[in-house]
Amino acid sequence: MKHTIGVIMENKPGVLSRISTLLARRNFNVDSITASPTSDHDVTRMTVVVEGDQYVADNAANEIGKLEDVVEIEMLNDGSAKIREIILMKLGVDKANRGKIIDIAKVYDCKIVDATDDTIMIEHSDKPENIDTLLKLVSEFELISMARGGAVALRTGDK
Repeated sequence: MKHTIGVIMENKPGVLSRISTLLARRNFNVDSITASPTSDHDVTRMTVVVEGDQYVADNAANEIGKLEDVVEIEMLNDGSAKIREIILMKLGVDKANRGKIIDIAKVYDCKIVDATDDTIMIEHSDKPENIDTLLKLVSEFELISMARGGAVALRTGDK
C-alpha cells in the first residue's frame, strides 16, 4: 500500500538530498518525492510517497522527523488530504484512432497541449489511481513518451 507523508523543511541547500539519502540507506521503497517552495520563502514543502504497510510508513515518517531541518511532518492518507499527480503523454495517432484518443481525453477532462498529424500530447492532473486508470485506457495506443510527476498533497480544511 502507498502512504503519503507531508514534510515542511527549512529551505536550505542539501536538505532534500539528506532526506532522500536517509530513505535510501534505510531501504524504504520510495514511490515518489516532490519538493516545492511555499508562500514562506524560509521553508519548502515535500511530499514523500512510500510503499509498504502502516509500520513502514510510520517508521519512514519518524526517521524523516529526526532530521534537524524538518519543521513539521504529517501523514496524509487519512481521507483528510487531497493528493494529486500530473502526467504528460505523447501518443501516436492515425485517422482510425485520433477520435478515440480525443474522446478519452474529454471523458477524463484532460488537456490536449500539442497535436500534429501523427501525435497527440495529453496533460492530466488527478488522483494517482485515476492516472493509473487513464494509462490503462490509452495502453492500446502507441505511447511514444510520458512524464509523470510525483505526488503533491495538502491537508483539507481550515488548518
